[in-house]
Amino acid sequence: MPKIIVQVMPKQDLLDPQGKAVARALERSGHKAISAVRIGKRIELHYATTPTDSQLQEARKIAESFLSNGVIEDVVEVSIEQD
Repeated sequence: MPKIIVQVMPKQDLLDPQGKAVARALERSGHKAISAVRIGKRIELHYATTPTDSQLQEARKIAESFLSNGVIEDVVEVSIEQD
């Protein structure tokens, strides 16, 4: 099923307590080479047919206005994925 994938991450300047907790847990479990972790979200918008360019543009607008909080998050990617 074709879908549009929206990826959202916390803004670089903001603390990511979830990412910090995971980074500490990884370090405790022996993964010393990992210096930082940032945790975001992936949103899948499923379509019956391959999305058009206009639907991709619409998804970008939806991502900015509805799927993310512009104060604390950045939309980092909006792309079409085929299964």
